[in-house]
Amino acid sequence: MAIRESGEMYLETILILSKDLPAVRSIDVAREMNFSKPSVSNAMKHLKSEGYLTIDENGSILLTKQGKALAEKIYERHTLLTKMFVNLGVEESVASEDACRIEHVISDTTFAAIKAHLSK
Repeated sequence: MAIRESGEMYLETILILSKDLPAVRSIDVAREMNFSKPSVSNAMKHLKSEGYLTIDENGSILLTKQGKALAEKIYERHTLLTKMFVNLGVEESVASEDACRIEHVISDTTFAAIKAHLSK
């Protein structure tokens, strides 16, 4: 089943937080995304049922192999598109916001072409 943009955003946020925190919990995700804890808890239940993450007995959120792969894919798109836009002269905050919207809809084929072009 295809995951929606909001699910991708949650997974990307969990991945980013896991780089800085020893354990990521729903409250951390809620703070980072500026969402209510009940909304995040509901999303975590859904992502867990879809096999993208697990939640241990301490409430720590752990990405599954499938969840981590998708989160890394989205994060790579975000960082590469942001850098590309900044290199084109776009202010970083605008570049990041635009990349955040585009990262969810760009095809794998187009992203691969952009990535190959930029690596030349």
